[in-house]
Amino acid sequence: MTQTVALKGMTWSDPRGYDPLIAASQAFSKSHPDVSIHWDKRSLQGFESTPVDELAATYDLMIIDHPHVGAVVAKDCLLPLDTLLARDTLTALMNETIGKSFVSYNMAGHQWALPVDAATQVQAHRPDLGDRVTHWSDVITVARDRAVILPLRPPHNLMCIYTLAANIGAPCGSNPQELLPLATAGRVFDALMAVTDNLDHACYTMDPIAAMDAMAESDTLRLAPLTYLYKGYANARYRKSRIAFSDMPVLGRNGPVGSALGGTGLAVSARTDHPETCAAFAAWVAGAECQRALYAQSNGQPGNAVAWADDAVNAPVMDAYRNTRLTHEAAWLRPRHNGYMGFQEDGSQIVNDILRGKTGVQAGCQALNARFAASFEGQA
Repeated sequence: MTQTVALKGMTWSDPRGYDPLIAASQAFSKSHPDVSIHWDKRSLQGFESTPVDELAATYDLMIIDHPHVGAVVAKDCLLPLDTLLARDTLTALMNETIGKSFVSYNMAGHQWALPVDAATQVQAHRPDLGDRVTHWSDVITVARDRAVILPLRPPHNLMCIYTLAANIGAPCGSNPQELLPLATAGRVFDALMAVTDNLDHACYTMDPIAAMDAMAESDTLRLAPLTYLYKGYANARYRKSRIAFSDMPVLGRNGPVGSALGGTGLAVSARTDHPETCAAFAAWVAGAECQRALYAQSNGQPGNAVAWADDAVNAPVMDAYRNTRLTHEAAWLRPRHNGYMGFQEDGSQIVNDILRGKTGVQAGCQALNARFAASFEGQA
């Protein structure tokens, strides 16, 4: 009798993060009868903050966020997939990826995860209540009408700073000693606070899921200028009202560039007893065949460009993929060094204090830069 290979995976609890992996695991088991994959799930907040080495101690497969990669390399808790998969397979996946999604999981000469989901900060609007906007000045106008919602729960407030800074041609983090020059901070915070000063304070407790839920139920909120793509809200009957997604509104003059990259990757624990099987599953899920069909049909939000260009994938979501493609292709890659995740948590709190008037922009910017510089201490 053939012994069953029982694998355990960890993902996140939104249907976008859970349902496609359940469907993919069931399909994989049909073609590999000796393999079973069980998935656990955690909240979005847990996904964004839980150290990967803690997950790798328990699970064979994990959905991870790319800013964790520096810690992954330092703690040696994942397997480099380039040692388990053929070069041609990795080349195909790299060529088919959306924007920087593939390279976001590459560090120290190795590939630590494969992108299965692509997302970045884009614009969401209620087409039944109004049109999308193009420029940040339009966002301010809509905000003055009390018709804007913006997810500002950490780390999403910091992501807004990243996006606007990169959009005006001053991307954060190029200098380890200075995340955000004061001149850039002044322009970015002025633009963002012209919006946040007109928002319900509940926005400071909202992640993108909570904000999209509120927007879908509202009779007045029609615009979320910066929110991570959640294609489910564009589906008919997912919520009370459908939400359309399109390229981000611009503050600078270079088009929809610089949005803070999100998305997820599928990684393999260094402690698994079945590395080849795990890697084969990850490569299949990330590939065009699965992504444009089973993955997309099972509530998934693909990371593969072949899926993003597919008519059948776009039709149910009001062309959400085509309409945000430019923003995704030109997205900005967050810092990923070991120590960054601690900064992201602390930096988000500093941004919160600035937006809520507890700290001035100059003092807050100095605190951000000091905390960013400290996040590199002890690095090789």
